Amino acid sequence: MSNVDQPVPDSVIPAGVLPPLRWRDLPAALPILRMIGPSVILAGLALGSGEFVLWPFITFKSRFVFFWACLLAVVTQYFLNLEIMRWTLATGETTLIGMQRMHRFVAPVFLMLNIIPWMIPAWAQGCAQLLGWLVFGPTFDSSGAIIPGPYDNAIAIVTILGCGIILTSGPVIYETVEKIQLALVALILVIVIGLAGWLICLRPDAVVTQVTSVATLGWPQMLPTFDESLTPMALLGALAFAGAGGTMNLAQANYIKDKGYGMGAHIGRLTNPFTGNEEASSETGFHFPHTPENMTRWRQWWRSACWEHFVSFLLTCIICLTLLTLISYIVFYDAAGELQVDPKLYKEGLGFVWAEALRLGEIVGPAAKFVFLVMGVAILFTTEFGVLDASSRISTDLVKIAWLRESKRWSEGRLYFWFLWGEILLATGILLLEYVGLKIGALALFQLTAAMNGGVMFLYAMLLVFMNSRCLPADIRIPRWRLAILGWTVLFFGFFSSWAVYDGVQKIAARFTAKAQLQSVK
Repeated sequence: MSNVDQPVPDSVIPAGVLPPLRWRDLPAALPILRMIGPSVILAGLALGSGEFVLWPFITFKSRFVFFWACLLAVVTQYFLNLEIMRWTLATGETTLIGMQRMHRFVAPVFLMLNIIPWMIPAWAQGCAQLLGWLVFGPTFDSSGAIIPGPYDNAIAIVTILGCGIILTSGPVIYETVEKIQLALVALILVIVIGLAGWLICLRPDAVVTQVTSVATLGWPQMLPTFDESLTPMALLGALAFAGAGGTMNLAQANYIKDKGYGMGAHIGRLTNPFTGNEEASSETGFHFPHTPENMTRWRQWWRSACWEHFVSFLLTCIICLTLLTLISYIVFYDAAGELQVDPKLYKEGLGFVWAEALRLGEIVGPAAKFVFLVMGVAILFTTEFGVLDASSRISTDLVKIAWLRESKRWSEGRLYFWFLWGEILLATGILLLEYVGLKIGALALFQLTAAMNGGVMFLYAMLLVFMNSRCLPADIRIPRWRLAILGWTVLFFGFFSSWAVYDGVQKIAARFTAKAQLQSVK
């Protein structure tokens, strides 16, 4: 084409506060099997908190009363993720770079929202607790309740360091992440389907109960009964983590760019600054002339991306959410819906996971208990591994474009390395707080991280509405029916975010009131 690398005028795609895009032809679409990878990584991020921890815990507390909202949340995230991919397919830029074109506030705000929730080492701590059970057995307090073991935090620190070493061992970081996540997600799926299939054969009534609850939206209750461990904030977190959750969804744009989707093929991949060769990279992206050939390729790319994400992400998440909550229900409740364990013994932390393992051992056999815990370790490790990678990528994107765009010294690979190990040091510091007397349970960390990310999703869903409906050319921008779904996403997470904040403020006010009354009595 004659105008290759010439700037794209604002009348096509507004440059905003960044340099304009440049013209390039859209590459031919890849065969769909060669596109597999990015959505599997995102599914791996989803497995460790929502699928394995939060939704089975909600099932333990309230059966399937709220499971209808779980399925609604993961389907909502499927469409949200496709809109995150739209900008990258069209420009090669990640979605966050596109958002930075809109206003300079995007970089500092999202940098804070990306670092604070993900520096909390919830998955490493959970993985360590399960490893401690496998090696040393559980630790109990005087009442017989499960408590964190004496070596849990030390194991968690080793786990985080191991993730960092793996991530900085390969030349092309995406290829390392894809290989690890594909293997772990495949292993997890085999174990989940095997265990759930066995239990369903013993208790087909549980499937009927689950389907009935979804079909009736949990009627007449619809919402679970709240207590200290199950609050509106916990529900917001569970809804966010029904998929990857928070800024992790935004990392899908980074993964499809490095995989070479659409215009991402024109932009270099993130490489290790010490073991890989720096690939030619452009901080800002490209766009294609809307010729008949390019528009045919665009439709092929979009159709293939939708199908790949449907199979690799949506189906994987729905299968795991459905089967892991079924396992939780079958082991905790009998056919009459009566709880089979003493909830007081498993009221804190991940104690209910140990109860699941014990019950599986009783129902299926001792090997099932071991396999379930191994699966849990794999799930939590794959999530911690993915979180460290994805959050470091996002921080790198934000800082490179906003403040270091012209710097040759601070390449993307070098920034990624420092953000990765900086996050590891922050997480390690949080874990070391135990040794100065501050202890925070893994479940509380899961709920706190998830709730913060639910609020983040509300924010960037609003930005996506504007960007994909106003900043892209008319023939590739979001259609009205998808715009309506994106608007629903804003309302969905906005409602639960507002409810969680309101509930939190009410509780804080109640504590201050109680404290003031106590002082007045004295």
